[in-house]
Amino acid sequence: MRDAIKESGRASLHLLSGAAIAILCYLMAGVALFTAFLTVTVIGAGVLPESVLLLRRLAGWERRRTAAWTGTPVPEAYLPLEGPLPARVRTAVADPGTGRDLIWAAAQLLYGLGVWFASLVLWAPALLVDGVVTGLAGRRPLALPLIGRLADLGAEWSRALLTPTPSAARAAALAARVEELTATRAGAIAAHGAELRRIERDLHDGTQARLVALSMRIGLAKRVYDSDPVTARKLLDDAQTQAEEALAELRHVVRGIHPPILTDRGLTGAVRALAASSGLEVEVSVTGLADHSPGDRPERPDAPRAPAAVEAAAYFVVAEALTNAAKHSGATRASVALTREPTALRARVADEGRGGAEAGESGGSGLVGMRRRVAALDGTVRLTSPEGGPTVIEVELPCVW
Repeated sequence: MRDAIKESGRASLHLLSGAAIAILCYLMAGVALFTAFLTVTVIGAGVLPESVLLLRRLAGWERRRTAAWTGTPVPEAYLPLEGPLPARVRTAVADPGTGRDLIWAAAQLLYGLGVWFASLVLWAPALLVDGVVTGLAGRRPLALPLIGRLADLGAEWSRALLTPTPSAARAAALAARVEELTATRAGAIAAHGAELRRIERDLHDGTQARLVALSMRIGLAKRVYDSDPVTARKLLDDAQTQAEEALAELRHVVRGIHPPILTDRGLTGAVRALAASSGLEVEVSVTGLADHSPGDRPERPDAPRAPAAVEAAAYFVVAEALTNAAKHSGATRASVALTREPTALRARVADEGRGGAEAGESGGSGLVGMRRRVAALDGTVRLTSPEGGPTVIEVELPCVW
């Protein structure tokens, strides 16, 4: 009996919150009518998207409440309300989720209050009947569980009304995908623009300056060649040094665009070269990838290679991660794992440093550039870096082998 009272009390609290939502739906009905009037008169069209967002929050509350009662999540599918005001108004009106939420709100006015009042009516006779049944007959309570059935009934109605149709779910998923692609392409364009500015800066400050100095020395050498061969020779020696430095600068710029080592030795060989020059003790493990590294331990030299863009993205992720580990983490050891999956390339870099690296756009420019580069290929980046370490960066790059 005590357990039945406790469970019925929990059901009554659930029904009470449903009645509260029903009252809010009543208020929302007034807001909806007022918003419709303003929209028709074109005075307050800007109110419509905000009203729809408010209705979505109310429906979201009911979804969470229903999921908490039944133990099964209630899915949602909405078109994003973003962009200029005319587009937001059109989306608010055309979104199937808006109509579904309005139907639910109207129904909630009826069954939300109805099942709550029914539970109030049931309490007194249920206690009386179950008291007699359990006291005289020794049987389990029969009437109190009806209050729980009312809560189940309200949850079933809410689930039926708020679950999106398959077509609405597909439309919302497509809209979310378009929004995601728009964001990733914008990030890719920003990363590309930043890369072009870096290349321009490197050429202007490095290679161009050396070439100007080279030209000046050659010109001076030509002027004094007949009158002072010793000085001319010294100027030509300086010019040769400048030419070699300019070539080194150009190689550095080219490596920043697409490292030649990727073409020559593949991703595995390029990553091993990064590990060897990182200043850390780095362990490299490779699974299922071609390995054209020099030495006596080739690993599947006949395995297919990832597309060039995927290899370049993975290379720069590993390079940035190892650079950060060497500069900022205080680590002396790190590990790199490259894994070929059926539809993706995975790269994992871990160090044993102090941790504390920030994820997201608030992180350093290197991490932001890494995320944008990977997002441009529809890949994902996961960073875990608790205080005290370790720091682990995991990247998944979709590709066809």
